[in-house]
Amino acid sequence: MNTPSIKTTFEFTEEMKGYLSQNAQAFADGYDKGKQEGHHFMFHLTIRTDDLDDFVTADAHECAAIGYVESNLIGGRREVEKGVFNLFVDSADKNRRQMLYRLFFTTAKGKKLTLSGAKQIQDNPGLDIWADTTTLFTNLFAGHVDAAKESKAKTYATGVLHIEPADFAVQLTTFKTNADTLPAKALAFEKFGKLFLGSLWEVYKPKFSTKMDAFERAIPIFTTEGVKDADITTHPFTTVDKLGLSLLRFKRKPSKDVVVLVPGLTAASDMFIMPENYNLVSYLLDHGFSDVWTMDGRISNRYYYNLRRNNYNVDDLALYDNPAAIETVRKAVGDDARIHVISHCFGALSFAMSLFGKATTGVRSVITNGVALTPHIHFLAKLKLLFGPFLTDYVLGVEYLNPYWRREPGFAPGKVLAHLVSALHRECDSPECHMLSFMWGYGFPVLYSHENLHEVTHRRVGDLFGGVSVNYYRHVLKMINSGNAAVKYNPKDPKYRALPDNYFEHAASINTPVLFVAGQDNQLFLDSNIKCFERLEKIVPGRHQLHVFPKYGHADVIIGKNADQDIFPRFVEFIKQNCN
Repeated sequence: MNTPSIKTTFEFTEEMKGYLSQNAQAFADGYDKGKQEGHHFMFHLTIRTDDLDDFVTADAHECAAIGYVESNLIGGRREVEKGVFNLFVDSADKNRRQMLYRLFFTTAKGKKLTLSGAKQIQDNPGLDIWADTTTLFTNLFAGHVDAAKESKAKTYATGVLHIEPADFAVQLTTFKTNADTLPAKALAFEKFGKLFLGSLWEVYKPKFSTKMDAFERAIPIFTTEGVKDADITTHPFTTVDKLGLSLLRFKRKPSKDVVVLVPGLTAASDMFIMPENYNLVSYLLDHGFSDVWTMDGRISNRYYYNLRRNNYNVDDLALYDNPAAIETVRKAVGDDARIHVISHCFGALSFAMSLFGKATTGVRSVITNGVALTPHIHFLAKLKLLFGPFLTDYVLGVEYLNPYWRREPGFAPGKVLAHLVSALHRECDSPECHMLSFMWGYGFPVLYSHENLHEVTHRRVGDLFGGVSVNYYRHVLKMINSGNAAVKYNPKDPKYRALPDNYFEHAASINTPVLFVAGQDNQLFLDSNIKCFERLEKIVPGRHQLHVFPKYGHADVIIGKNADQDIFPRFVEFIKQNCN
């Protein structure tokens, strides 16, 4: 008779401590506010697997997390009713793995909560292994929430937890196994050690390859095939400063509520009509908004204006492009139609400036994604804004920054730069993705989370986000240096006299409601829209709204493969609130 084998168990204890706040949406802000408010938070967990072999070999590396959480936010010490821990889970980035925590518990007042935390283990420039493995970005959600439902969950508190050095020293003494002989114990520790240290080595080992993936265009450039069953027409218009621009109209039937979509710098209508996704235009058409327009202004990559040196700034978009576009729509739909705007990135920044600068009127509601009147960026991104324009114009001597530089034939300074950029970006093999991160801030990547993109979308980001000249950077830098506020680039230039020097000047008198949208993991404009909402809330309490989407970054709020499930319903909800 065969004796059933005894499975090897393995466990260790971990304590993490930090601060959370109910008055914050961004992780760092939650830590700082929680500290000011005295909302210390900690957990004490025994991480345990009852089958070490299965834990080591399974892709999810999942085991139980048993213990308690403690904070005055939740009524003291509360038992973890169900806890799950995942060690070194693969991510969509080639050089990043995650440690994931999900703890279900109930507060002293009977409110069910979920702690969802992630350690991001990624090899970025600098020595970051200690910070990566001891920093937990933490959300508390109302209810017991599975990972797939976080985007629709209500955030209860946000912040950051850390393993303190003294606690880590204690943690090293808590590793245990049920193996009953010394060789068996040694084997158990060896198996766990190979997984843990081997995973760290795979992430942080030296890498010198700058491999470039193969490129074959899967989606035609500037195609409209992503929108079905709509009459598609082009509507050219001319700005006061004599630029020819255009709008695309997607119409199924006349509507009293018309939606205009405004893309960001170097993007275009294409980000709203992508064939590989259930895109935003199609979603709006299918959910009661039968007349949708997309704008291609001077910052659109459907035009060549970005591909030469120029002196355009964001005031030009606010004063010339946006008012002319809305006037064109108004003439087509009539005076009694309600116009709603959904804007992204520089389109959101410029449209907020148009609205609050009183250059654009007659809009019923506005949604801004990523940024509005308070641009806030990473310190290293600010250094790029400080030195990048000079180096681009006077050292490299190039007309514009091009995400396709590395694939171009021949030799040029831009191609050398693209190779150097790729050497620092190991998260994927797309040189276009690397260059876009270089062009737009600091992150790996900057514009989106790879997890949220369809593979086809990732391969075509160079088409979706084109080249750009650098004078716009100078204007953003001035805003950053002006207290993170949208200000006029050149107040002495008489052609901008119709605009305020500071775009908050008329904030109290702007009655158009705005939904400020932010991805909680936005690596480009960070918590810009959170700050904008908070600043306006002090001026006009209750007029505007804020929604922060966990696990989303910047552009993936619009182009993400699951945005139709996670994001767009909130857009429709807000617009319908203002359809009267």
